[in-house]
Amino acid sequence: MSVMVPSTTPAQITPGRQALDSTLHQLGQAADHLGLGDGLRTMLSTPRRSLTVSVPVRREDGRMDIVQGYRVQHNVSRGPAKGGLRFHPGTDIHEVTALAMWMTWKCALADIPYGGAKGGVAVDPATLDSRELERLTRRYVNEILPMMGPDNDIPAPDVGTDEQTMAWIMDAYSSKAGHTLPSKPVPPGGSPGQAGATSRGVQIAALAALGRSPDGVTVAVQGFGKVGALTAQYLADAGCKVVAVSDASGGVYAPAGLDLAGLRAWVAESGHVLGYRHADALGRDELFELNVDVLVPAALGSAITEANAPHVRARLVVEAANGPTTPEADEILTANGTTVVPDILANAGGVIVSYLEWVQIMQASSWSEEQAEQRMRHLMESTYAEVAALAARRGLTLRQAAHVIAVGRVAEAHQTRALCS
Repeated sequence: MSVMVPSTTPAQITPGRQALDSTLHQLGQAADHLGLGDGLRTMLSTPRRSLTVSVPVRREDGRMDIVQGYRVQHNVSRGPAKGGLRFHPGTDIHEVTALAMWMTWKCALADIPYGGAKGGVAVDPATLDSRELERLTRRYVNEILPMMGPDNDIPAPDVGTDEQTMAWIMDAYSSKAGHTLPSKPVPPGGSPGQAGATSRGVQIAALAALGRSPDGVTVAVQGFGKVGALTAQYLADAGCKVVAVSDASGGVYAPAGLDLAGLRAWVAESGHVLGYRHADALGRDELFELNVDVLVPAALGSAITEANAPHVRARLVVEAANGPTTPEADEILTANGTTVVPDILANAGGVIVSYLEWVQIMQASSWSEEQAEQRMRHLMESTYAEVAALAARRGLTLRQAAHVIAVGRVAEAHQTRALCS
């Protein structure tokens, strides 16, 4: 038996710890603006429930590995916990806690009745075949079962997971519940448009922040995965010119605009963007320095730091990823006149459509993809307008205004329910 646990030392600051520090910094700023007391600040910074589990995985060659899994429910004062599940080797309890907290603020900002949760398993899914992934997923569900349920905690796809993962989760939970529960995939029970909802929301937020015609607007997208690739396509469909994208392998650049269909075909064949022959090669870090109108970080957290923020030339950054900009980088971008549409606003499309999906299930009704998108678009645009108005009125950045609104709503729920007395 082997134990697959990431090696760390006390001196190391992991990406997860960095993400958690960022969330706490943002909460602190919002609490200062709201004038919250110490007791309420402590409650809002402390997860309601955190679970760490050891998940055995039987490999096809007979080996048994042990991986670490996590599920964190940050806050449930406004409704059941909602949040994704990621399979990534760098996942740890700090990262999952940070992501759960961001989800709390994201749901509150969109004013939908969910709290924030997140799950993760410290494993590289590329090292597992389909049968091993299924066994891992089902065993993880068994380990976190006490926290799950449609009225308690609702998972969703994230990095390294997809609709198939959600189907395994639904089946594993349903077998314990004794009846079939609605599922994320379409079919059974999911909502049309869910797969691209996060990317569509990023497009809506970007166009709202532009404040002008998107025709000819140049865009660079960092991270050409399931969110970044669709975001690039949606922005191109709106009239923008996507000139550069990158992934873990490197980047590609075409000043006249990338052929996104051809690039996606190359990625499907090769597994990466590097080597696409209809564009120039670009280093991963070089993408941040391009003279473009819009930069979309759509990979993992802490991509824009105090080291590369001074070199960002885009006037608008739209955060498709969770926590892609560190607090230090945020200050640099603001000082340089760059507008940042924060993650809890820009990538809220996914959780909004999940909420709309839940409404359909509760009403035993079904909406078309166009109806679901129309409702999501209305929520995204009205939320952006509310954030922008507060930012202008109080001289805040969009991130600060978004957190003031979100944290304020969660704090109000605590106070109304006398949870902080």
